[in-house]
Amino acid sequence: MKTKKPPSKPSLPRTALPRIYRIDAQIASGKYPNSNDLAKMCETSVATISRDIDFMRDQLLAPIEYDRFKRGYYYSKKLYRLPAGFSSAEDILALSMAKSLLTLYRETPMFDAASHLLESITAPLSSEGNKDWLEDRITVPKIASAKVKPEIWDVIIEGLKRNHVITFEYKGILDKDYHIRSVRPYQLLFDSGVWYLYGFSEERKAVRIFSLSRMRNAAFTKEGFLLPKNFRYSDVAGESYFGVFVGDEKYKFVIDCYDDAAILIAERQWADDQKITEIKDGITIEFSSTQFEKVLRWVLANGGVAIPRKPRQLVIEWKRQVNEIYKVMSGS
Repeated sequence: MKTKKPPSKPSLPRTALPRIYRIDAQIASGKYPNSNDLAKMCETSVATISRDIDFMRDQLLAPIEYDRFKRGYYYSKKLYRLPAGFSSAEDILALSMAKSLLTLYRETPMFDAASHLLESITAPLSSEGNKDWLEDRITVPKIASAKVKPEIWDVIIEGLKRNHVITFEYKGILDKDYHIRSVRPYQLLFDSGVWYLYGFSEERKAVRIFSLSRMRNAAFTKEGFLLPKNFRYSDVAGESYFGVFVGDEKYKFVIDCYDDAAILIAERQWADDQKITEIKDGITIEFSSTQFEKVLRWVLANGGVAIPRKPRQLVIEWKRQVNEIYKVMSGS
């Protein structure tokens, strides 16, 4: 006699998941909703709701019954909620924690949609009295961020999706006015509260990085392009993790770190080939990177407890900027 295999964990289209959790919440509320009520609430068809109910009952093993007197659905197990039959409490808890990370993207058009999706998915957990402690005890501190205009975001997303050239007016950090740019969009990058477009600049005939907050009048064109094999930012950024910056030359960095900098720097991974050795009262960190400007700012941000040793260009520029700071502070 063959042993009956237990049903495998079903897959579910992401677009249907929030709707199914809303159906679950309505049935569990004891209101005895029918298909028409649920279709109106979810802004979909009765046929779609019927398929969802069948999916919940047959695949997720939800104990859904229909009361012909009250003309609506109910759970035969009064305390049943969907997570028990579909997803573990740990999965839902992880998603609830992920909602906190969304605050990093609050200034982008995708925030509302993503927040609503996660709110819908984690509704069962919230109803179990966990929402308050999650929001109070698991949070992401706010960071300074740059706003992205919805019209800019929409044009870039369309360009990424269809591999079409986009145009926009752009004002670089050193520019006094805006200039028109035509770009083949490769990737969107996020760094310290700012979104960047990484793509091929038709004017420069090379890849460039553009801040979305310094764009205006973006437009989608009909000009398509073939995505190259090495289009990814990671293909050219090297093996270090200092944010969004691409240099033309790779350097071998050697930096001595002391006091609190030694502790904070040693506990993180800054590059793939990172090497840390102990020295008197501190550490020496060595790594390779093309992100010269980012590394320079990183060393300066650590004040007198991070001393660059190599490359020579870094030592020279670090000393120059330290002397400039001293002149400003001393008033000379």
